[in-house]
Amino acid sequence: MLEVGIIGGAGYTAGELIRLLLNHPKTTINFVYSTSNAGNKIHKVHQDLIGSTEISFTSNINSEVDVLFLCLGHGNSTAFLKNNHFSASTKIIDLSNDFRLLRDHNFNGKEFVYGLPELQRDKIKNAKYIANPGCFATALQLAILPLAANGLLNDDLHINAVTGATGAGTSLSSTTHFTWRDNNFSHYKAFNHQHLGEIHQTVNQLQSNFNTEINFMPNRGNFSRGIFATTYIKFEGSIEKAKEIYHNYYKNAAFTFVSDNDIHMKQVVNTNKCLLHLAKHGNKLLITSTIDNLLKGASGQAIQNMNLMFGFDEMVGLNLKATYF
Repeated sequence: MLEVGIIGGAGYTAGELIRLLLNHPKTTINFVYSTSNAGNKIHKVHQDLIGSTEISFTSNINSEVDVLFLCLGHGNSTAFLKNNHFSASTKIIDLSNDFRLLRDHNFNGKEFVYGLPELQRDKIKNAKYIANPGCFATALQLAILPLAANGLLNDDLHINAVTGATGAGTSLSSTTHFTWRDNNFSHYKAFNHQHLGEIHQTVNQLQSNFNTEINFMPNRGNFSRGIFATTYIKFEGSIEKAKEIYHNYYKNAAFTFVSDNDIHMKQVVNTNKCLLHLAKHGNKLLITSTIDNLLKGASGQAIQNMNLMFGFDEMVGLNLKATYF
């Protein structure tokens, strides 16, 4: 059994990670670190876990765990690793954006590999340190990876995507209160969302001559969890050719599926799946993608990466049914 440590245990992402690890047949949770909640039962904060665990948060760290998950706010993983040292055998999966970009992936002798399995599964298998992708970045990259891999991103990309309230984390702000979110809809960070850096990096990795615009409009939805994205680009081929490209690219993917039918978000909430749908409108290809922002967009993908790093079946602990009804 893998001994697992979690740093920053009080947020939505950590709560889902704990839930998954408690039900993973290859892991046992050694500690969940949270200075603000030290001594409190985990189920007092993550109330869905009542009856599932009697573990308490702690302010103590075991530096000898097999795998460490960092569920800290952006910028805090770097500070934490500067001040805390772990065994040479400890593998680390960071869920912040601190190490995702190539300019940041080397830190204190640790080389972080970008953890998008559909992009570089073999590198992840051999990695010791993983930078888990962002939620929007995951949904949007999975929509366009096959095109980039075939050198077909030759025009501006237009993306409109909406995320649930859990994407903003547990800290309250003027746009996360129920009275603001309820029966409401808005955009934010138009054309300059922080996940664009990851997306550009991946596209240029697959298609080095890419030099057009990625026009991304992120939106806030009045639901709790999930991401639903629509992407379109000029595409001269037939819809049959587009489907062939996507099916070939994802033929060995454990969690990404191309649907012949229109897709909707309820199909993926509470799962580690990404669903894609393709449609041709004149000379434009419309790619619809949907994921659960807390699972395939965060904790589920982190577990998927852990499975790959330790040689487990990729799907272990992630055979989850969507909360469809």
